[in-house]
Amino acid sequence: MLPRTICIVRSVCSLCIVCAISPVYSQSEAQLAEARARMVREEVAEAGIEDPRVIAAISKTPRHLFVSPQQRHLAYLDMALPIGEGQTISPPFIVAYMTQALKPRPTHKVLEIGTGSGYQAAVLSPLVADVYSIEIVSSLGRKAAQTLRRQDYDNVHTKIGDGYQGWAEHAPFDSIIVTCSPERPPPALVQQLREGGRMVVPLGERYQQTLVLLKKVNGKLQAESLQPTFFVPMTGRAEKVRDRKDDDGIPKLRNASFELTDDEDELLAWYYVRQATIVGDEEAMHGERFLAFSNDTAGRGAQALQAVGVNGREIAAIDISLYLRATDVRPGRSPRELPRVNVSFFDDKQAPCGSKSAGPWYGTISWVKKQATIPVPPTAKLAVVAVGMFGATGEFAIDSVALRVRQER
Repeated sequence: MLPRTICIVRSVCSLCIVCAISPVYSQSEAQLAEARARMVREEVAEAGIEDPRVIAAISKTPRHLFVSPQQRHLAYLDMALPIGEGQTISPPFIVAYMTQALKPRPTHKVLEIGTGSGYQAAVLSPLVADVYSIEIVSSLGRKAAQTLRRQDYDNVHTKIGDGYQGWAEHAPFDSIIVTCSPERPPPALVQQLREGGRMVVPLGERYQQTLVLLKKVNGKLQAESLQPTFFVPMTGRAEKVRDRKDDDGIPKLRNASFELTDDEDELLAWYYVRQATIVGDEEAMHGERFLAFSNDTAGRGAQALQAVGVNGREIAAIDISLYLRATDVRPGRSPRELPRVNVSFFDDKQAPCGSKSAGPWYGTISWVKKQATIPVPPTAKLAVVAVGMFGATGEFAIDSVALRVRQER
């Protein structure tokens, strides 16, 4: 089983953990290849991806060609990067994770919902016979098609359209990968999945979803929940049929005291959880459990994320509070790599519009309550709360993380 390490795709959240990793400013082909190899080794293979074919595909796919020249020095960090229209290229780990879950075979025909930059389709290309990819944003779809053609991904077929409807003329598909979140499985996709096929799709609410593996057996779907996640909502028809379309814009964290887990004792509500353990201990500051991070490799990620709605037109600031404990915590590869709580804000088009932190903390600290006031940009519609070590080494524990509206506009 893979670690619980899912992050947002085609949207915003991985941008808030860029400071956990030192940028790669190299531009030569040799340096980019070296950076790609390091990324695959440290952020894909060591993070739990085991399929050698998937690892090979990620290793050979030039991610820097799917981002703008201004972003190429960041191409081989495990993070999302903006590609325009409020969307991003998916982090390499999530691409590898979802690809592995499909169990791709050389004879397979795969449907991808959400072409984005074309990177996911490019990774799938050497693993299967054909990839059919749909993008609802026409400018992104055209650009991705051009990028894929220039790199001779001849078995990738793209079109502009609403992925909720699938691509009936090429059905049935051996597998379907969805890189945006509908509330429920789109009926057309279920129909177009062949018997015995697999679909990987994030399902749920606007800010709380679960990555689900669906298998079609005797005409019916068998669902396996993989882990909590957060993807940009599916637009088009999927948004029109969504039961819960809006939120009140008041930021509220779920499972803020880390008490709730699934049947496998994995943390609920938080996603992209790395190098963290839920500890049941009478020393917990609220309830019976707290979350403990541990890292002995400078620069390596150890964090947990959660997204919340926030209406910046009405909220000027929020208070953040938490209990924390530290043991021999030291900076990672730079003085910035230290534990903290980072709150990143995004507007209604998922574009970054500000980021503030509480902390940092270091050394050895007994349990103590910390508080900070975070200003909210007027254009904010979404906030991503990231807690963790951000590349520091040592041990760092947190409990009872809370957000409270401090000031209205």
